[in-house]
Amino acid sequence: MPAKLSVNLNAIAMLRNRRDLPWPSVTGLGRIALAAGAHGLTVHPRPDERHIRFSDLPELRALIDDEFPAAEFNIEGYPTEAFLDLVEEIQPNQVTLVPDDPAQATSDHGWNFAADAALLVPVARRLKKGGMRVSVFCDPDPGMAQLAGETGADRIELYTGPYGGCHSDSPAAGKELELLDKAAKAAMALGMGVNAGHDLTVANLPPLMQRIPGLAEVSIGHGLTADALEFGMAGTIKRFLFACGW
Repeated sequence: MPAKLSVNLNAIAMLRNRRDLPWPSVTGLGRIALAAGAHGLTVHPRPDERHIRFSDLPELRALIDDEFPAAEFNIEGYPTEAFLDLVEEIQPNQVTLVPDDPAQATSDHGWNFAADAALLVPVARRLKKGGMRVSVFCDPDPGMAQLAGETGADRIELYTGPYGGCHSDSPAAGKELELLDKAAKAAMALGMGVNAGHDLTVANLPPLMQRIPGLAEVSIGHGLTADALEFGMAGTIKRFLFACGW
């Protein structure tokens, strides 16, 4: 089965936040994306609310529950106590733990699982006890992917930023795909699921799907939102689903 498509709404929320106005509607565009066939929605509510606002979360949870019950809600974030309280209140299907400093513009590296195990193990246990699937952000490094299994997480999310950055360099992209493939195989050998995300596009998704056919989910925001400006949200979802193999 092809990887499921989760639409990251952060870029839409950032555009909305440029004005004190309710548009573009994060919930409204999430609805269009799900109606067009997307399998889920992803958000990363940062402490400063510079894109997704805490007030968006109940609305998105209700959208899925009331109109698209088969879809999944994925919330990303650094596991502070405030973040953990938030996801326990909202009850997403999946929580993706990322090692972001609050000041970072975007997620740009995976966890150091050797150094961060003491933080991640109890957090993963707590979230799983609450009925949420746990994914941990992982660099394309088979050694780190192996260590990720010791956290108790259900999945890794492979950081595909370096691969996406090779958009004009096919040989370099091939090398990045090799690293991603090795890391995915290391995680799968432990029984973990594998997600992927960051700078994925209609152009670079098919080679990734071909190289790692067992991918469970891709989370895409920036490239998808950029395409939506040209093709509309519904048309863009169709393009990305096709690129994923649906």
